[in-house]
Amino acid sequence: MSPTPSPVPMSVEALNALLEQVGAPWVRALGLEVVATGNERTTLRMPVGPALVHGGGVLCGQAILAAADTAMVLALSAALGAFRPMTTVQLQTSFLRPVPADAGELHVVCTVLRRGRSLAFGEVEICTADGRLAAHATTTYALL
Repeated sequence: MSPTPSPVPMSVEALNALLEQVGAPWVRALGLEVVATGNERTTLRMPVGPALVHGGGVLCGQAILAAADTAMVLALSAALGAFRPMTTVQLQTSFLRPVPADAGELHVVCTVLRRGRSLAFGEVEICTADGRLAAHATTTYALL
């Protein structure tokens, strides 16, 4: 019996199109953009703008969480070779430093750690444009 071939990873263009197709309108309003993908890793860019900054003058945590969750769905889709329905089982996030309103953009780097038949595990690093780690998340998804 020959081994099952590995799926062909999705391209940056295909992942950006997928985000437009399956992302909720408020998630698309975050301005996420896939900039790189390959080898179980996908990187997105997210602009930091006034609509995402709270009264304390820093990016709100809800925007960071939504970016991490959405980015990992795209990273898993890339690794699987196509979008597959999935749901978040666990998203454990540590906020390491505030992201100031003038940060410009964040880089959301997702690594797929393990894909099983029904569960997938990943890690997300959210960094400022100058490379400083602002948040770190671990994730578990149920593949439906």
